[in-house]
Amino acid sequence: MFEIKKIIGGLLMPLPLTLIILSLCLLFIAKQNKKSYLIAWLCVFATWFISTPYGANLLIEPVEKTQAPFDIKKHKKLDYIVVLGCDVYANSRLPANGQLGGCALSRLVEGLRLANAYPQAKLIVSGYGFGKTTGADLMAETAKSLGIAKHRISTNPTAKDTADEAKLLAPKLVDRKVALVTSTSHMARASDLFYVQGVDVIKAPVQFYTYKNTPTHKLFIPDSGVLRAVTSHWHEVIGKAWIALRRFINPEAL
Repeated sequence: MFEIKKIIGGLLMPLPLTLIILSLCLLFIAKQNKKSYLIAWLCVFATWFISTPYGANLLIEPVEKTQAPFDIKKHKKLDYIVVLGCDVYANSRLPANGQLGGCALSRLVEGLRLANAYPQAKLIVSGYGFGKTTGADLMAETAKSLGIAKHRISTNPTAKDTADEAKLLAPKLVDRKVALVTSTSHMARASDLFYVQGVDVIKAPVQFYTYKNTPTHKLFIPDSGVLRAVTSHWHEVIGKAWIALRRFINPEAL
């Protein structure tokens, strides 16, 4: 009974419910244009598939297997801990941590874990934003409110993307022990961009999205959170393709 309740409840969530309604509509619309009709069905099935834990795991797990969490026991010293920026939801009514999205908070928490483990290391928080509100400043304020001394924190609020972050931070990071904190999906691209700037980072990935242990009754039900995870990985596919194109046109780029 519990599983049945969860299955019905899951199917009534906005994403699966919308896909079900679209499927029902397709059953009753005219089918004169068979190619368009077939493409519409393929789109529905594809969206359903990549939104399920089963489908997402097939796409994401091969990437995540190449990454491992930062192991404090393996590294005796760090000079810098670099936390790359992520989602920001500016709202002056909220404290700094309340304006950071889940991705930014996940990265910052890992940065704070490492900052506590390596008290001599400097914490660099990065990230662009909107107007006067930047991800870097919000993460700095949150870090200070959680006990990290102000003199240990520096910000990088002007970088608009990862390539900018690497270029702007590289001068102080070259030949230093640097832990790079970013999402697992983003780590390969980010570490490559830093490496090109002469910074050989120690990877500290967060936001692992493995779905292989999902309960059976949830495996094939679409979920917006799962679709968001797949989207973040697809974003990296596009990002890597863009870098490859830029470097093909100009080997000195990025």
